[in-house]
Amino acid sequence: MQNAPPKVIFQIQEITKVYHMGEVEVTALHGVNLNLYQGELVVLLGPSGSGKSTLLNILGGLDIPSSGHIFFHQRDLTHANDAVLTRFRRECVGFIFQFYNLIPSLTARENVALVTEIASHPMNPESALELVGLHQRLNHFPSQMSGGEQQRVAIARAIAKNPEVLLCDEPTGALDFQTGKLVLEALERINRELGTMTAVITHNAGIAAMADRVITMRSGEITSIHCNEQKVEPAELEW
Repeated sequence: MQNAPPKVIFQIQEITKVYHMGEVEVTALHGVNLNLYQGELVVLLGPSGSGKSTLLNILGGLDIPSSGHIFFHQRDLTHANDAVLTRFRRECVGFIFQFYNLIPSLTARENVALVTEIASHPMNPESALELVGLHQRLNHFPSQMSGGEQQRVAIARAIAKNPEVLLCDEPTGALDFQTGKLVLEALERINRELGTMTAVITHNAGIAAMADRVITMRSGEITSIHCNEQKVEPAELEW
């Protein structure tokens, strides 16, 4: 008996994104086609200006394409109104950015709890922080934690609402090599244990070895998609 093919979560069809800056038009994406699958970990690789962040913002409902279609579980989000996109972001997507955006006056537990209060089926903050290895730092404030610990609090906050999709934009960009690997270990564990479809943007080619698939972009286009037959553990990555 053959295994069932993986379920498509996102289907992107001929997406183009054009930004208007005064009289100047800047095309960030040129007719991009891509499927993303349940439970996979993908790395979006490419230099600055290649369209990675624009694509991630469209996947997360933070932006809409100029043309083409984006489907989430066969539901067309292309022309969804603000209320639909807000609900989609709140219920289905966790975001992680290069900068942690923690509230300085709240503890780690309290920063994570903010998200659980608006989620439909949240995990408790303690469980989320334990998943990222910070169960002993529940009552610490951001100023009492290192950059890597703050980023892991941000990851715990993103996953505490049990999102189906985790979108990460340069999550190790502000961190040193060793600290960055701890953050990648947390992301890999969440992907493996929770089955959260995880997309990681980076310009760092060394991170690509931990992914199921590596999507390389340049000048607003996907130039290659590579499947890793054997993934490398984050602790063993080199860059």
